[in-house]
Amino acid sequence: MAMELASSYSAAEIPHYFLCPISLEVMRDPVTLATGITYDRASIERWLFTDGHATCPVTRRALAPAEMDATPNHTLRRLIQAWCAAHQVERFPTPRQPLDSCRVAALLDQGRHGGAAAALREIKAVIAESERNRRCVEATPGAVDFLASLVAKDSSADRSPSKRASSQQDADDGDSLGEEVLDSPTFMSSPAEDALGVLYSLKPSERSLAQIMEREGNFLDTLASVLRRPSYRTRAYGILLLKAMTEVMTPAQFMMVSADLVQEVVLVVSDRVSSKAVRAALHVLCRLCPWGRNRVKAVQAGAVAALVELLLDEGGSRVTELAVVAIDHLCGCAEGRSDLVAHPAGLAVLSKKVMRVSAAATESAVRALHAVARHSPTPSVRQEMLAVGVVAKLLLVLQTNAGERAGLRVKEMLKTHARVWKDSPCLQTHRGSYPC
Repeated sequence: MAMELASSYSAAEIPHYFLCPISLEVMRDPVTLATGITYDRASIERWLFTDGHATCPVTRRALAPAEMDATPNHTLRRLIQAWCAAHQVERFPTPRQPLDSCRVAALLDQGRHGGAAAALREIKAVIAESERNRRCVEATPGAVDFLASLVAKDSSADRSPSKRASSQQDADDGDSLGEEVLDSPTFMSSPAEDALGVLYSLKPSERSLAQIMEREGNFLDTLASVLRRPSYRTRAYGILLLKAMTEVMTPAQFMMVSADLVQEVVLVVSDRVSSKAVRAALHVLCRLCPWGRNRVKAVQAGAVAALVELLLDEGGSRVTELAVVAIDHLCGCAEGRSDLVAHPAGLAVLSKKVMRVSAAATESAVRALHAVARHSPTPSVRQEMLAVGVVAKLLLVLQTNAGERAGLRVKEMLKTHARVWKDSPCLQTHRGSYPC
């Protein structure tokens, strides 16, 4: 189509005012900004909403939020169509009416009166079309509340024993979760699950998320139920939405998180629902653990073992860093330290990440090892730290610039346990660097 149009244009000189200043192509749907400059709708919406610019590309004038909506230039569109007809160029089809809040409100009304499935399909489609449409849907009063209420209505599903086996294909699909809502011919979903996907892709603002928490008082319990569903894709949407929720939660809300929700977050990690879902779950754990008894809840849910196994899998650097930070949080309680020591690879894999991932990972790993050496220094633990190379790694930290706080903790550990560690045959090559 584009080549046919290009060949047709080559036989006739195109008036310059038919060309979009951004794409330099003939405008299919000309619209004019408040600055008086006309652009093709697709190009200017991409500039303003997808790329995030708040200026007119030609004049460079800043645009107020109210000036972002361009006005259709019907006169210019008719001139372009007439010129195409006169020069035997295939005419562009008449553009669709742009989405507005009235159309979204009508879809919401349809959804509230028995047509939820059809309404959700259309909302999905318009959101996927453009960033402008996404913003329009979110800004329509009642849209976010409608989606949240649909999710909350159907939140009583129990965990199925066959979940892992029956949902592995969803796990593969979950890795591709992007900005759009994904559709799959093999994925059968309920209106509540569709609403969850739309709510995620809508990327609600912090204000909208806070309103959900306020109006749907038990929405965290709803998400716990969502995370118990058989579909890995639904669980991925659920954990990604929960991650967004934790960015607006109050201290009181953090401390009231249920053990069931923490359990489901840990299972997202241990089940490897998808790479994006695992990262989101790690973020959630790191945000939950500093509050109340959430550390203990996470440990009781098997978080330490799940995190150690994740580190053994040698994932990406960001996942590794988050896992180490989460272990550091869990070592702030006796139960967490006990589980780390009890895991055959716990101390070894944690020390392995020191100075190999990032400064933050090194700081967290050293702090976790310091907590173990300070609060759980049994003879067997001290010997294991020697045998698996923890002490040798600590000496290496002293010889490099790994940060002042990490260095102080390392020195304290080495001096405290010097009687056991200093003259060990395991440290013959490092004995000269051992602090007195």
